[in-house]
Amino acid sequence: MLILGIDPGFAIVGFGLVEADQGRQRLIQCGAITTPAGEALPARLRQIADDMDLLLTQFHPQAMAIEELFFNNNITTGIGVAQARGVLLLSAERHKVPIYEYSPSQVKQAVVGYGKAEKRQVMDMTKRLLNLKAVPKPDDAADAVAIALCHARSYTSRLQNPDAAKPGSGRYAVRNR
Repeated sequence: MLILGIDPGFAIVGFGLVEADQGRQRLIQCGAITTPAGEALPARLRQIADDMDLLLTQFHPQAMAIEELFFNNNITTGIGVAQARGVLLLSAERHKVPIYEYSPSQVKQAVVGYGKAEKRQVMDMTKRLLNLKAVPKPDDAADAVAIALCHARSYTSRLQNPDAAKPGSGRYAVRNR
């Protein structure tokens, strides 16, 4: 299964493509979609949509794992990220790529084994699990790879849980309870 992990943003959108097969994961590619700081938000959103469409067309992932929105102290930034996240979800939907959502603590739990792990621990485990020489760069790409790994490591267990599916949609949304 080819999984596209996405760390949403409007200045930088991290992406990571991970191939998962029989309990093994392999990094295919990672990077970032970037938008110019001086441009108006609608132009930045169009750039994100265009680049996301290119990624989806080029790689044809079988799943997209995306981080749930997390608001910190800056509500203005959070609103921009939410708008960019909407564009990313729409692109995946248009390409008929199933969407899976994970909270930051779920990603940490799946990758490190501890839901309150520090960012450095997540990056180190991502490197180790994929047998990489270095942590992917930029940090947004590393986060996206960790999100893809989270899906790869949790997908099998969710398939065995009949309560995990949303009735009638064929999609899963993983949320904290």
